[in-house]
Amino acid sequence: MSGGVDSSVTAALLLEQGYEVIGMTMQIWDYSSYTDRHGESFGSCCSLDDVHDARRVAEGLDIPFYVVNFEKDFEQLVIDRFCDDYFSGRTPNPCVLCNQTLKFELLMRRALELEADFLATGHYAQIHQEGERYYLAKGVDHLKDQSYFLFTLTQEQMAHTLFPLGGMSKEDVRQHAARFGLRVAEKAESQDICFVPDGDYVRFLEEHRGSNQLDGEIVHVSGQVLGHHQGIYRYTIGQRRGLGISWTEPLFVVGIDAEKRRVVVGEKQHLARETLEAFKCNWSIPLPETALNCRCRIRYRHHEVEVQVIPLGNDEVRVEFTEPQAGVTPGQAAVFYADDRVLGGGWIK
Repeated sequence: MSGGVDSSVTAALLLEQGYEVIGMTMQIWDYSSYTDRHGESFGSCCSLDDVHDARRVAEGLDIPFYVVNFEKDFEQLVIDRFCDDYFSGRTPNPCVLCNQTLKFELLMRRALELEADFLATGHYAQIHQEGERYYLAKGVDHLKDQSYFLFTLTQEQMAHTLFPLGGMSKEDVRQHAARFGLRVAEKAESQDICFVPDGDYVRFLEEHRGSNQLDGEIVHVSGQVLGHHQGIYRYTIGQRRGLGISWTEPLFVVGIDAEKRRVVVGEKQHLARETLEAFKCNWSIPLPETALNCRCRIRYRHHEVEVQVIPLGNDEVRVEFTEPQAGVTPGQAAVFYADDRVLGGGWIK
């Protein structure tokens, strides 16, 4: 229970359906330290206010409620990886990592220790069983679908997971919240990166790892040095604004060379990529042994495109696009689909 409308409705629906429900909230980030330094308070997800909202919802539903402190785990498994990726020239996706390591590993383990049969969350996704295998599918509300963030779910995890909202729209969920009389029925959506409540990820990185690091040259794809930057972690593939250089045509970040501390820029056509490689792949289907034709999403809001996925061994694949794609970004996830079904996914090299 995150304290938002989605997880609150999830708890209420399951209770209504006759389940014995236990509410659990993860305490993963100490917002008081941010407020002390910056004198501001933000309505981000997983905040102390959210913990209080979750507790009050649980009290209203008359269900047991526990807060589990995962702050150290979150620091080691999500925040350190977030910083490492940016300082290595990658653009991380902490929401996928949080789902993988915190919710469906640590939290699920804690739930099973309480002798629960399932871990239920408010994600907009679906789990179906086909024979002896489970597979993940998109939520019916494609504007809210969160299957992209859940590609790491294993067969064992899916067997113990419930997504009651997967067949609903956000409007349906708010109507249920009003019907149940939940105090969070009209609560606003929270932002994605809970530990960067003001959206200034550069400030966050420099507070954690120090400033004036990894500065270097801004180089055109032709090799011409166009300027200098104050840290490769300030840039991501496809970025156009904030380059601080002039050119005859609009320039975009097309590559980041962490070893040479170079930010490589080029015209729009230089963003196009015909292939990518992904590693640490997880599959809902039996591990492919030959080339697989499917669709692929290379970031959360990316429109899926036709690809051929070629296994390389060691949980790695090469993805060949039928049409070149812009914005292939190391550190993001490549997730493979057949219609609404998630086949698998991996991390872009």
